[in-house]
Amino acid sequence: MTPHAGRIAIFSASVGAGHDGAAAELTRRLTADGFAVDRHDLLDLLPAGLGRAVRTGYHRMLVRAPWAYQRIYSSSERAGGGGPAARALLRAAEHRVLHALHPDTGAVVSTYPGSSQVLGGLCQSGRLAAPVLTYLTDFSVHPLWVAEGVDVHLAAHPVTAAQARAAGARTVRMCGPVTDPRFRPRAGTERERARDRFGLPEKAPLALLVAGSWGVGPVRQVALELRDSGAVVPVVVCGRNEALAARLRADGIEYAYGWVDDMPALMHAADVLVQNAGGLTSLEAFAAGLPVASYRCIPGHGLTNAAALHEAGVAVWIRDPAELKTVLTDLVDGSLGARQREAALGLFTRTPGQGPAAEIARRHRYGPARAGSRPAAQARSIARARSAPRRLAATAAVACAVWACAVVTGGATALDGPGLVRTVGHSLDLDDFRHGDSHGNGTEGHHS
Repeated sequence: MTPHAGRIAIFSASVGAGHDGAAAELTRRLTADGFAVDRHDLLDLLPAGLGRAVRTGYHRMLVRAPWAYQRIYSSSERAGGGGPAARALLRAAEHRVLHALHPDTGAVVSTYPGSSQVLGGLCQSGRLAAPVLTYLTDFSVHPLWVAEGVDVHLAAHPVTAAQARAAGARTVRMCGPVTDPRFRPRAGTERERARDRFGLPEKAPLALLVAGSWGVGPVRQVALELRDSGAVVPVVVCGRNEALAARLRADGIEYAYGWVDDMPALMHAADVLVQNAGGLTSLEAFAAGLPVASYRCIPGHGLTNAAALHEAGVAVWIRDPAELKTVLTDLVDGSLGARQREAALGLFTRTPGQGPAAEIARRHRYGPARAGSRPAAQARSIARARSAPRRLAATAAVACAVWACAVVTGGATALDGPGLVRTVGHSLDLDDFRHGDSHGNGTEGHHS
């Protein structure tokens, strides 16, 4: 067996693609540095199938009741984090998260605010000794990202770092974003070859319109506005929302795609990116040297990310539709686009030994165990010693309470009566209760 530098665990969540995308690139870099990396999805570690319920409820709320998501996001932001229901949901995952950790784990990384809260709680209670780092995938920092007990928060930009500190983060390291290395500025004839490959116009200025892996937000409206502006030809990527791509083609938007595997090539073909959420795709555009505009953003993190990106000078936030044509023209051919490209490319470190993966490796190498903390193997042994009936009753009670308070309340705003009943029935997996929380006694992550 090939010796390795140590073992690191990364926790993300399959809500959209941004959190998993950051986890995948960190995994690639750390593996290349000789670490064994275990990846876990927090939603898979929630009891009774609640992970599926959270994913489904979040998606449907964004699609059918975005105003409800904005209300929840804003109220939790003002309150400094989640409420009692959210805390109960995350506490229900602690046993499974702890059990998922390999005994030799030397550092733990979170790319999702929920997993940061769980890991921070385990550290505070003395059940987790390994250092914990949160990689902030968004430019804006909701208070849920900052958890007591987390050792280091990794930020892509000083604006992000300042927001993290304002939310209570004790140690913040500014180390730039992580993106797949295929996202880089185009060179030579790559623009022409990419346009030829996708069947795009040879000379026209192209605006690449993205809406995340779910294709949410007023995409049809924006696509038509881009076309009617006369400044650009819209090229729309709808993610896994194939129905949206079909509707756009019916609307006369000629270049509408579902899921695209080779986004680096499509970015090489484009002249500007128009986005509505400020997530991973924006970072990939920065790495590709593509100017970015935020327009008609989705509620919650879409709006706060747009504001943070604008403040950082790496993306312009177009809030007035009357300015759309002027700003796009300046991004494609003017000084605004040149300034943005320079600022965005400056985010990415080119120096060996720097960047998020290097900071994680240093923390693994030098981060001491907390005083009074128990090693993961000992903590798991103590947890297993608790009686199975007590664990089962506690899990059932928490799951039912959380479902009633957190998931159904949100879903009721987005679904009609029959749809809500179907969501409840299909999302909760009561087999976990009947089998004595079997996942908590044998969950394995994806190993790299």
